[in-house]
Amino acid sequence: MTLAHTNSDLAQAGLSRRGFLRAGAGVSGGLLLSLNLPFASRESDAASADTFEPNAFIRIGGDGQIVLTMPYVEMGQGTYTSIPMLIAEELEVGLNQVRLEHAPPNEELYVNPLLGVQATGNSNAMRGAWQPLRKAGATARTMLIAAAAKRWNVDPASCRAENGEVHHQASGRSLGYGALAADAARMPVPESVTLKKPADFKLIGTPAKRLDTPAKVNGTALYGIDARPPGVKIATLAQSPVFGGRVKRVDDAAAKAVKGVRQIVRLDDAVAVVADHMGAAKKGLAALTIEWDEGPHAKLATAAVARELESATTKPGAVAQNVGDVGKAMAGASTKVEGTYQLPFLAHATMEPMNCTVHVRQGGCEIWVGSQALGRAQAAAAKVLGVPPEKVVVHNQLLGGGFGRRLDVDGVIRAVEIAKQVDGPVKIVWTREEDIQHDMYRPYWFDRISVGLDQTGKPVAWNNRFAGSSVIARWLPPAFKNGLDPDTTEGAIDLVYDIPNFHVEYVRVEPPGIPTAFWRSVGPSHNVFVTESVIDELAAAAKQDPVEYRRSLLAKSPRAKAVLDLAAAKSGWGQPLPKGSGRGVSLQLVFGSYLAQVAEVEVAKDGAVRVSHVVCAMDCGAIVNPDTVRAQIQSGTMFGATAALYGEITLKDGRVEQTNFDTYQMLRINEAPAIEVHIVQSSEPPGGMGETGTSGIVPAISNAIFAATGKRLRKMPVDAALLKQT
Repeated sequence: MTLAHTNSDLAQAGLSRRGFLRAGAGVSGGLLLSLNLPFASRESDAASADTFEPNAFIRIGGDGQIVLTMPYVEMGQGTYTSIPMLIAEELEVGLNQVRLEHAPPNEELYVNPLLGVQATGNSNAMRGAWQPLRKAGATARTMLIAAAAKRWNVDPASCRAENGEVHHQASGRSLGYGALAADAARMPVPESVTLKKPADFKLIGTPAKRLDTPAKVNGTALYGIDARPPGVKIATLAQSPVFGGRVKRVDDAAAKAVKGVRQIVRLDDAVAVVADHMGAAKKGLAALTIEWDEGPHAKLATAAVARELESATTKPGAVAQNVGDVGKAMAGASTKVEGTYQLPFLAHATMEPMNCTVHVRQGGCEIWVGSQALGRAQAAAAKVLGVPPEKVVVHNQLLGGGFGRRLDVDGVIRAVEIAKQVDGPVKIVWTREEDIQHDMYRPYWFDRISVGLDQTGKPVAWNNRFAGSSVIARWLPPAFKNGLDPDTTEGAIDLVYDIPNFHVEYVRVEPPGIPTAFWRSVGPSHNVFVTESVIDELAAAAKQDPVEYRRSLLAKSPRAKAVLDLAAAKSGWGQPLPKGSGRGVSLQLVFGSYLAQVAEVEVAKDGAVRVSHVVCAMDCGAIVNPDTVRAQIQSGTMFGATAALYGEITLKDGRVEQTNFDTYQMLRINEAPAIEVHIVQSSEPPGGMGETGTSGIVPAISNAIFAATGKRLRKMPVDAALLKQT
């Protein structure tokens, strides 16, 4: 998603100045992890009179303990290292001096300034936090210096902060932040603060070891699935195999006879077994006899969805972009390139299965869950129970993978529905089969595109009409305007290339009964595949080298040209490869970052494809932690390569055919390519990182396959049968 609201940083965030600076009510109440990671317990110093809380993100106790509240969640992307770096840089402390706590649900204090809600997604944590959290640190630093200067009766300008202390060089005096906390809390909040210049950064831009790594290595890190409140029972469930189906009849006699099974909970469209442990719950579930009313979608198949989308692209849609006169330019073109492209439904398949622990009590409940949208989780639970949101306490946990799946709160709703019928806390865990077959999927997409070329082979007219689901229309309705949403069109309308006449239309088509949701790079994962495949087709039609062809269209985009040149040079572009091997390139500007990728593939005689090497060149603006940048590009590349080679959710008789990792395959260790990441230094504001590699690698792979075989793939995933040598 890309939802930008351009005003001042605090106005962007939907915060009043008073709300931004107010911390007490917003920080209290969250579950704080007790790890060998610098996490803190709120209760330890909440009542201390000498605590300094200048805003919702920083708390300094009289004992000198510095606690930073994380407004974004940690799901493997390194947020719990990079976000502290922003605050610590301006606060003038080291990462070894801070402890972290999860932010509780609070849409006012912890709103994502680029989304307008409290959520972690859209690769925008650094983009959203870059100014506000540095200002939070600078505000605290300024007040601490003012407190020291007042105590010493000196000019604040003669004092400086360093390493958690304020120093007065002329007199040699110094005081730690803890000793100044009580006085700083009484200082007026400055109307404005001065942020450090990049040349003065000590932390930002330097490689920092992940703060969450030790706990994840030694096993003390707590994920949602690790929650074990006293007396907790374990439940698992069977949902209607057809979306929209309902429970018709249940025979639970055999299930109740299973040792350890405590209760059978029946809902409209699911049945849950509550037991002492997961083994008993699964055995009880297997012993159930359930008769389903399959509902109106019992005959739905993937082919029918594809036909509906294909038909939709023959009719006008909402205009996402229109530049020049495409009709006139197309009529005068020397050559035309036309084609259709398709991308399938995809599941998230997070390593940590979906789970949620709930304890419903009279008048409210307590929830333990890893969520990308805490405020929504709280509100959804409150709605199910019919209580005010403040009666729902949400303990956020580390996430074992999100990829957009945990931006939705359907799992929380289902867990609360079950827990309402259980006495005491209950942890609901979805089996892998239930998770994959009842996911909320990346939409199916169908594109119809035509491009006109002049006599030199350059594009003079570009016309693209595509159809698919709009996740934004469901998830954030106000952002869906005039038949368009910014996520669906990102990567389709903001190309880096010089194309004088350009027209893009979107037709919203919601598949019957199939829930769609954010997936690691939703719109761009579709649009970059299409646009970069088409650019490659144009290069072939013009009989030009794919890199040189792209370079010729980048006169107005020096940052794009820089990453393209770097990726080409580092990959050995143009050097000979063995028969059956090929290199493919992609270039993109999505999530505010420029990325070029070159994939090298080997295609066997039986059509099997192996991605052997990937070179990535990235310009993501100012870099907070270069180690995280590299890791994000590597992980996104692996995620996207998995989708390119294997990813596909299909339906037959209304049922998802894939069930587990044997039928929804992941890229395995022995298949993993070597991945190089080269970073272009930049002084521009930070761009997004988490999803960029996912969207760029798919066309790089398909273009490499074309280079190796001469066969153009316009539908993903790779079909080995089409590449098999006869």
